[in-house]
Amino acid sequence: MSLLHLPHHDGSPLYVSDEAPGLGDTVTVRVRTSAADPVEAIWLRTTYDAEPVFYPTTSTADGHAVWWEAALPVHNPVTHYRFLLVRADGTQQWLTGAGTVDHDVPDGNDFRLAAFPSAPDWGRDAVVYQVFPDRFARSAAADEREVPDWALAAEWDDEVCFEGGDPRTPMQLYGGDLDGITEHLDHVEQVGADVVYTTPVFPGESNHRYNATTFTAVDPLLGGDEAYARLSAAVHARGWRILGDLTTNHTGDTHEWFLSAVDGVDDPHRSFYYFEEDGTYACWMGHGTLPKINHANHDVRHAMVEGPHSVVGRWLRPPYDVDGWRIDVANMTGRLADIDVAHEVARAVRATAAELREDPWVIGEHNHDATGDIDGDGWHGTMNYSGFSWPVWSWLRDPSSPARAFGRPVPVPRRDGATVVETLRAWQGTLGWRATASSWNILGSHDSARIRTVVGGDAAVHRVAAGLQFTLPGVPMLFAGDEIGLEGVNGEDSRRTMPWHRPDDWDRTTLAAYADLAQVRRAHVALRRGGLRWAHVDDDTIAFVREHPDGSALVVARRAAAPAFSLPLDPGRHVLGSEPGGADLTSSPDGVEVPATDGPRVDIWALD
Repeated sequence: MSLLHLPHHDGSPLYVSDEAPGLGDTVTVRVRTSAADPVEAIWLRTTYDAEPVFYPTTSTADGHAVWWEAALPVHNPVTHYRFLLVRADGTQQWLTGAGTVDHDVPDGNDFRLAAFPSAPDWGRDAVVYQVFPDRFARSAAADEREVPDWALAAEWDDEVCFEGGDPRTPMQLYGGDLDGITEHLDHVEQVGADVVYTTPVFPGESNHRYNATTFTAVDPLLGGDEAYARLSAAVHARGWRILGDLTTNHTGDTHEWFLSAVDGVDDPHRSFYYFEEDGTYACWMGHGTLPKINHANHDVRHAMVEGPHSVVGRWLRPPYDVDGWRIDVANMTGRLADIDVAHEVARAVRATAAELREDPWVIGEHNHDATGDIDGDGWHGTMNYSGFSWPVWSWLRDPSSPARAFGRPVPVPRRDGATVVETLRAWQGTLGWRATASSWNILGSHDSARIRTVVGGDAAVHRVAAGLQFTLPGVPMLFAGDEIGLEGVNGEDSRRTMPWHRPDDWDRTTLAAYADLAQVRRAHVALRRGGLRWAHVDDDTIAFVREHPDGSALVVARRAAAPAFSLPLDPGRHVLGSEPGGADLTSSPDGVEVPATDGPRVDIWALD
């Protein structure tokens, strides 16, 4: 099914004159329709202080397309808008961020412009490499450190304990450290990444360290403050960036604040948490070891997120010079029952980062619907599980895969291409273009199954997933080990150690595919900043065009063998295929013909 004839608008430079306008500015917005589509008029509808207002557009024919243009006043911090299409036969359609509809719909999927600074260029253009320190690499110094009482020492090749709530799971300590990461930055470079993101480095009585005992020091088991400073310096020496991971939602129950709060009902730290009169307290998802922070209290907010001497600020300054944060459980931070100060916390984190660094990047973890949480003044974007991971999983999942769902009682179903495109379009509509483009495209993380397991171990299908990760709007973030084919049936199992000493076990074809994708994404601005027009979809094929004034690209992903099809496009040069082969697109009576494939693959063409 061809889709290029559909009316189109998105937030990219071809369609919006300024993606980060100031309040009070006027922005030019454009709609593209097919010359064969009998559209007589298009009206721009926006909401002015929540009241609908309509503005006319002017049209210009351009070959097979008609461009409609209007001036959009940016009157509110987040300006919502949509388009009303009127055709010669009197029919009407709305064009929203989720596509065209033939009936009146709520404003939830309207396009939007935020009058706030956008994510930094280096973040938008990045490839992010996530490291779980305990499982990545051990330096020689790791052998000299004593194993703490809470830990169970594990050999590097030991299997991860993860079944049935095994109490050993958080206690298994493999001994990876920060100097081990520093020693393997050449590998990160080989993958093509230029941002290193580590899960927490603060001390905590677990291998994951999301139950911090303090926020003022780096865990000695990881090499301490000095090792973190060395890693940061080494990352920056390559011209890269480094991101920290902070639990603003909770501490560990051995955290210095919490211990003070437990010891004295009159202690100032008592109000840092949600204590009941009987001494019980709110915690994350029922886990008593993770007491929830009370951000309605201004003292804890000042200590945690506000100003240069807060936890957020401390690590953004020398000698650590972290370039930004990934905020753990950002969706729950500041929210408890009838209390909701989440947006205030997000704005405070962003403001503190902006005070200390010229171009910080702040990403909030959110594995559900982040609508409203990433409108532009707080988190720049999110780890986009709902808007990217789950749709891609559902298209490529092997029905017999043992991969376990993330937060749902049954596995993600296998769906056809058209359904997946509608899902991606719906999430892009509700999150907004800029938030989608600034969020992370993830195929998995330390909290989910590995993509190689999701696709049933099929390396070619894995490479299709990677192709979508690097070419759809958003920033690719890969979990260390994905590039060599590591597996894992759930988040705990996915935290397997990197097999540095077993290079023969690596899937080097997939490693090369990741490197090639990173290089092509970096070389073609359309893949980083271009718009998204869906071009063709069927059960096993998803094709789209990334459009930019400086060049466009066609991406065709197949999950199985598929026949040729035609598209009304100009010829293009083949720049990458996830499998051997690939030819340029040449002219045909219907534009160009995309060749058939004999199996799963992704192809990218630079269009003339």
